[in-house]
Amino acid sequence: MNKIYGYCRISTSKQSIERQHRNILASYPTAVIIDEVYTGTKIYERKEFNKLLKQVTKGDTIVFDSVSRMSRDAEEGFKLYEKLFNKGIELVFLKEQHINTATYKKALTNNIKLTGTAVDSILKGVNEYLMELAKEQIIIAFNQSEKEVKDLHQRTKEGIETARLNGKQIGQKQGVKLTTKKSINTKQDIIKYSKDFQGTLKDIEVMKLVGLARNTYYKYKRELVQELEGK
Repeated sequence: MNKIYGYCRISTSKQSIERQHRNILASYPTAVIIDEVYTGTKIYERKEFNKLLKQVTKGDTIVFDSVSRMSRDAEEGFKLYEKLFNKGIELVFLKEQHINTATYKKALTNNIKLTGTAVDSILKGVNEYLMELAKEQIIIAFNQSEKEVKDLHQRTKEGIETARLNGKQIGQKQGVKLTTKKSINTKQDIIKYSKDFQGTLKDIEVMKLVGLARNTYYKYKRELVQELEGK
C-alpha cells in the first residue's frame, strides 16, 4: 500500500512547526508526519529527511507545506525533484501546486498528437516547448526559495554595516559581563567566522568549528544581533 508522508522543517527556535502540521493534515489527514528541527539549508544536513528519502518507494507521496521546506538551493532542489520524479515518488507542494509532480507529469504526457503530415515538425516543437516550460516553472520556484535565503543574509549584513556606521559595537559591550569566559570567546569566534558577520562560513560549518550545539549556537547568534540593534 502506498504511503503519504508530510515533511515539516524549521530552521530556528522562533519558527513554529505546528502550522506546517495543520496545513498538511488538513489536506492529507492520513499523512505520516516527519519533523526536522533547526536544520541547515542543505539536504545532506537533514538526518530525518535523508531517512525518508531512503524508505520511500514508487507510488509513495511526500507532502511539503512549501517548496522551501524541501530545499532552498535551486540546483540541489531541482536535481532531487527530478530524481524522485523518475523514481515514481509523488511530490506535493501546498503553496506551489503548479509544480506538483502530478502537474509536471501531465505536461510531459499530454503531448499534442501528431498528424502524419508536414505540420508534425511544428507540433514536435510545440511539445518540446511545453515540456521545457513545465521544467522552467519548477526551477523558478526553487530559485525563488534560494533567493529568500540570500536576501535574508544580505539584510543581516546591511544591518551590521548600519550598526557600525552608527558607532554601535559588535559583540560584547564595554562593562557587560557574559556568563563565562568561554561564551565570550565563542561569540567572538562566531563574529569572526560566520558569513552573517565578518566571516565566510555557513552556520553548520561554524557550529562544527567552534564545537557548539545547534540551540546554543543560535542563542549566541541572536544575542549578537540584539546587541547590534542596541537592545
